[in-house]
Amino acid sequence: MASTTEAISFTVYKGSPDKRIVKATTQRDGLVKDEVLIRITHSSLCGTDEHYLGTDMCLGHEGAGVVEKLGPDVKDLKIGDNVAFGYQRSCCGGCSQCLSGLEIFCPSRGFYGFTSLDIGSMASHIPFSESFTYKLDPAISNEAGSAFMCGGATVFNVLDMFNVKPTDRVGIVGIGGLGHLAIQFAAKWGCQVIVFSSTEEKREQAMAYGASEFYATKGVEKFEGVAPIDHLMVTTSQQIDWELYLSIMAAPGTIYPLTVSEDDLKIPYMTFLFGGIRIQASIVAPRVIYRRMLRFAAFHGITATLQRYPLNEAGIEKAMADLREGKTRYRGVLCADL
Repeated sequence: MASTTEAISFTVYKGSPDKRIVKATTQRDGLVKDEVLIRITHSSLCGTDEHYLGTDMCLGHEGAGVVEKLGPDVKDLKIGDNVAFGYQRSCCGGCSQCLSGLEIFCPSRGFYGFTSLDIGSMASHIPFSESFTYKLDPAISNEAGSAFMCGGATVFNVLDMFNVKPTDRVGIVGIGGLGHLAIQFAAKWGCQVIVFSSTEEKREQAMAYGASEFYATKGVEKFEGVAPIDHLMVTTSQQIDWELYLSIMAAPGTIYPLTVSEDDLKIPYMTFLFGGIRIQASIVAPRVIYRRMLRFAAFHGITATLQRYPLNEAGIEKAMADLREGKTRYRGVLCADL
């Protein structure tokens, strides 16, 4: 086993007040407890990274790589393992949420952007708790594994945690980094998958991913001929026309807003009330669902459609610009070997 006490130093890529990418160095005295040192091979890109672009912190929370060193309390991972890591970094382990497998709601949870601002997936290496690190099945590449760490976990969590049935009709609004994975997971889950996108441009791709129906929504004031939707995942970067979509929800049905918006949530109250509609908040998955997601993806051959960039200042800035301008098809990934 490689030494766990020697100091470590690695390159990180940070945001800055003028929103430029800054190359910097993070140093640690050594690995502690169950930390593993991961050499990062891939870092997928998320809209959340854009929110932190103006902050002096290491960016990225969807990483994959190879274990290089082990801390003193590591139990299962081995040097050379291909692994991935995501948005959550720690939890207390003793509160009611942690003890019930819902550590994502732990009051002491460690999340990207809130704790350990000197580490992230846009870096050469990262020390990360084994408890929140996921060994990848050989059927899942490191680049796809990185995309599963936020986009994949976010959409799969809906299917698993909220008991979506194979007989349900699942609507997906938007075909981007989250939406293209949501279509694949829901289709393999056995559901009818109904996709809504602004134009016809992505129809063929949506059907290839497993969609049962496709509707272009630009200029639509009322849907015609759309059977009721039991579960609706909203994966767009902005809030939808709630009145338009409430009209096609099954009674009762559930809507899942899956992306970040700083606007207030405002919906037509009476339609919501009399339809018995639920609006269910959902963030990334707890660890047990991460593990089920990775097994499910490996078994069904689910993968991400990726647009590749080099993992350096220029590559990150280009990837962020493409994401901002809606040019990414469908998940941007930064690659250390480009």
